[in-house]
Amino acid sequence: MSRKVLGAAALLVGALSIGSTAMAQDRGDWPASFTVGTASQGGTYYTYGSGWANYVAETLGVSGGGQVTGGPVQNAALVQTGDLEFGMVTMGPAFEAWNGNSELAPGLKHDELRAMFPMYQTPFSIAALTSSDIASVADMSDGLKVGVGPAGGTSDAYFQRFFDTLGVDIEKRNGGASDLAGQLQDGLIDVMAFAAGIPVSAYSQLEAQTDVNLFAFTEAEVQKLVDAFPVSSFTIPGGTYSSVSEPMHSVAMWNFAVARSDMSESFVYEIVKLIMENNDRMMQIHRAARETLPENYIHNSFLPWHPGAVRWFEENGFMVPDNLKG
Repeated sequence: MSRKVLGAAALLVGALSIGSTAMAQDRGDWPASFTVGTASQGGTYYTYGSGWANYVAETLGVSGGGQVTGGPVQNAALVQTGDLEFGMVTMGPAFEAWNGNSELAPGLKHDELRAMFPMYQTPFSIAALTSSDIASVADMSDGLKVGVGPAGGTSDAYFQRFFDTLGVDIEKRNGGASDLAGQLQDGLIDVMAFAAGIPVSAYSQLEAQTDVNLFAFTEAEVQKLVDAFPVSSFTIPGGTYSSVSEPMHSVAMWNFAVARSDMSESFVYEIVKLIMENNDRMMQIHRAARETLPENYIHNSFLPWHPGAVRWFEENGFMVPDNLKG
């Protein structure tokens, strides 16, 4: 009997040894460290991106974190060139970059980008001081100084086009979310127009410090924007901000996390597994993560998926179209 027990113990030790060796081999091509491209401080990208980077680093034991950037357009370029391992992109700017129409790198097809997991929708919304009497796009006159986020971000890429479509000629200003909120309070800009997952922390901070009008678009304006741009209608729920009890009509774009095509398959697999299987933990990072769910993978219609992501999704019953397997 003791020989049988010893034999079984030896087999178990051998199996564990093989498992440990396999894990070591799996990690052989993992990066020593990693960085996630986010956006400006005070915006959702920075909070969300730094949060999931830290979560991955702590759980998987690889040094990593978020980096302040200009947002999706710059993130796409930095991942394409290999300056960042991972980035966060909004699908409108990502589509333009994929096809070589990036404002930062015109003519360069960002063909090394690979999708990892869906994050959340980015709605577009607007803020003005109550003292300005601006509470809608119709209240905005030509020539207003409008802060539209960092150069290369989603707000920068689309808000001026939105206002042009809606018949308002703005004077654009760039800056991070927190910086623009301060400029609005100081009267250096007339309006702040920002796109980020809700609630936008810079808007919440404005509410706490001054009287501010937060608004988006009318239903007719939403239809014009949906007809002209790669956006969908979106309702910002009442109560998202303490000063706004009624829902706001807006438009939004989906956001996805991306990696370079040559990133370790097993590392990406473990990241996707961690994020997709722990939504409660992601919600602790930012409330926008309520949409960080595997079923939302369908909102990527053009970007090839990283093989590590394909493996996790298909193991869990989410079939990736053959033409999007990267």
